[in-house]
Amino acid sequence: MFFNKAGSQNTEAVIDLALKRAMELNISNIVVASCEGNTIKTLLEKGGAKQLNLVCVTHHNGFAKPGENEMDSVTRNYLLEQGVQVLTTTHFFAGADRAVRNQFGGVYPAEIMAQTLRIFGQGVKVAVEIAIMTLDAGLIPYGEEVIAIAGSSRGADAALVIEPAHSNHFFSTQVKEVICMPRNKKTE
Repeated sequence: MFFNKAGSQNTEAVIDLALKRAMELNISNIVVASCEGNTIKTLLEKGGAKQLNLVCVTHHNGFAKPGENEMDSVTRNYLLEQGVQVLTTTHFFAGADRAVRNQFGGVYPAEIMAQTLRIFGQGVKVAVEIAIMTLDAGLIPYGEEVIAIAGSSRGADAALVIEPAHSNHFFSTQVKEVICMPRNKKTE
C-alpha cells in the first residue's frame, strides 16, 4: 500500500494493514515508534494487544529537552498495565556519531546509513531502527520476523515485515516486506 503523502493522517490505515499482515503471517511481535503514546494507543484500541507482544519505542530521554522524556508517566504506566513493553534508549542511528557531529561537524557512518534509508521515507528508516533497538534490548526474539510501525513525524505512515539483526551485525538485517509507506516523503 502506498499513501499519497507522509504523515499522521495514515496512522489508522497503517495499523489496520499491519495487524492484518501480522495475522496472515502469524507474526506475534509488533514494534511501534510512539513518542507520546498516541500511535500505540491507537493500536491498542484496534485490538492489537490480543496475543501479541507489543513494544513501544520512545525517543530517548533528552531528545526534546534535556533530562526529560516526551512520554508522560501516566501514559507510560497505562501502556505497561496493558501489557505493552516500553523501550526508551539511545537511537541506533544516532548515539556517539551524532554527538561528534554536534560538537565538531561532519558526517559519520551511522548518519550516512540513516540518510540512505530515508530515501524510502523517515518512517521506513525509523521502522528499521526500532526493530534493531528492540532486538538489542531483548524484547523481541532473535531470528524471527516482526512488524515494525513508524512515521515521519507524528503518527505512523510506514510498516515493514523485518527480521532484524543485532546492532553489531546490522547488515544482516532483512526487510522482508514493505506493508505500506508514503509515495511522497515530505510531510506538510
